[in-house]
Amino acid sequence: MLESFLDLLVQNAAHAHWVFFSLLMLAGFNLPISEDLVVLSGAVVAATVVPENAYKIFAFIFVGCYFSDWLSYWIGRVVSPWLRKKKMLVKIVDNRRIVKINRFYEKYGVLTLLFGRFIPFGVRNFLFMSAGMVRMNFVKFIIIDGIACLLSNTIWFTLAYSLAENYKVVLSYMKRANIVIFGIFLLVILSIVGYKIYKRKKDSKDVIP
Repeated sequence: MLESFLDLLVQNAAHAHWVFFSLLMLAGFNLPISEDLVVLSGAVVAATVVPENAYKIFAFIFVGCYFSDWLSYWIGRVVSPWLRKKKMLVKIVDNRRIVKINRFYEKYGVLTLLFGRFIPFGVRNFLFMSAGMVRMNFVKFIIIDGIACLLSNTIWFTLAYSLAENYKVVLSYMKRANIVIFGIFLLVILSIVGYKIYKRKKDSKDVIP
């Protein structure tokens, strides 16, 4: 599949930067489009077909990723009041849960967004949407996310560009890195949940006369 996609991009290399930008904007609407795959494809095309457009392709990919995050944020901010009115979804986005998420962002917001940029499998979009749901300050969001987005895109694009001839190896390493990062993220979440359950049970036992 990746080979076919790259072949199509090579045939339209002069306009590839618009293709990457469009795909990333669609990803902002939570469509199943891999941001990592787009970054890798962009670097491969830039290095092997149109090296003169390398900076342009990187710029379009960065802006696409960045604006895609804005879309996710505003979807969460605009849609969440509507979701709270739906009986089937009220448990997911009830006020108490929103308050908890808000407190979490107030305490760990910077680290969450910085670390979240490297988490795949749709987790990063959920983080951006939840930031919108709790109405995190938009200026703060775009500053933190801008730094994180530039950092992650620079790392993956530079790595893929320098090893473009062996892009399959790069893709393999990216997948492994994503799995490791996702595993760490999941472990942290499970540890927090487990600790809260343990503490709640312990507190309830202490209350019993």
